[in-house]
Amino acid sequence: MAGQSNAAPVIIKRKKIIKGGGHHGGAWKVAYADFVTAMMAFFMLMWLLNATTEKQRKGIADYFNPTIPINRVSGGGDGAFGGESIFSEQTLARAGMGGSTEDTAQGSAIESSQSPEVSQAGEGQDQSLEEVSKILSAKGGESMTMERLLRHVVTRVTDEGLVIEVFDLQDAPLFEQDNDVPTQTLKDIATLMSEVLTITINKVSVDGFTRSYPITLIENPVWDLSADRAQAMRRLLEDAGMDGRRFARVIGHADRNPVAENQSSVRNNRLEIILLRADR
Repeated sequence: MAGQSNAAPVIIKRKKIIKGGGHHGGAWKVAYADFVTAMMAFFMLMWLLNATTEKQRKGIADYFNPTIPINRVSGGGDGAFGGESIFSEQTLARAGMGGSTEDTAQGSAIESSQSPEVSQAGEGQDQSLEEVSKILSAKGGESMTMERLLRHVVTRVTDEGLVIEVFDLQDAPLFEQDNDVPTQTLKDIATLMSEVLTITINKVSVDGFTRSYPITLIENPVWDLSADRAQAMRRLLEDAGMDGRRFARVIGHADRNPVAENQSSVRNNRLEIILLRADR
C-alpha cells in the first residue's frame, strides 16, 4: 500500500442527462414578438396621425371604411339579412329583402320602367361623383399650395349626391369677418372646384352655413349672411368658368346645422357644394 501512495487519483465524471418532453419554455418569445409588432404598429399610427393633414386622414379612413352609401335603397348582399339591416320595417326571409311591401313594390315598378340606357346613365353619374372625390384627394399631393387649400375641403357621398364641404379654419377664413367678401383662399378654392367639376354634367347646389352669434344682438345676421355667402360662392364658380345653367339652387341655412359642438365655432362657417344625382 505504501508503494502506491504516488498513484494518480481516479476522477469519476458523471454526466447529467436531462430527459424532457421535447422543446418547451419558448412561449414567452411568441408573446414578446406579438408585443413588439403591436408597438411598431402603434408608433406607425402615431407617426401617420402627426405627418398627415385632415384631408389625407379622411381619405385613409374612407379607404378602410367602404360603407359609404351610394344608393338610396340598401345594398345587396348574401349575409344573414340579405343586404338589409335589423331596422327594416319588414324582413322577407324567403326573398332576402327588407322594407315595407309598398316600398318594395314601388322600387320594382321604377326599376321595370327604366330602360337600360337610363340605368347605365345613372351608374355613369355615380362613377363621375366618385371620380371627383378621388381627383380632389389626389390634388393634395401636387404642391404645398394645393395641400394648403385642401385643408379646407372634405367630401362625402350622400343620398343627395357628392357633398364638397368647404369650411373656415382659425388661421385661414373663407370670408372677411362677418361679411360676404371672399378672401383669396376662397377664390383659389373656387378656381380649383370649377376645374374639377367640369368632368361631370350634374346639377349643382350651393348651400351656405354660419356659426351662431350672441343672442343679445338686436339683429341676428345669420340668415342674410349665409345666403349672401352662398351667392358669393356661386359667382366665384361662374367667374372661374362653370356654366351658370348647372346651378339648381342656392340656399342659406343660417346657423341651423352646426357641425361643431360649439355652435359659435368658426368651423361652422362653411359652404357645401353638392353635385346632385340625376333624380334630384
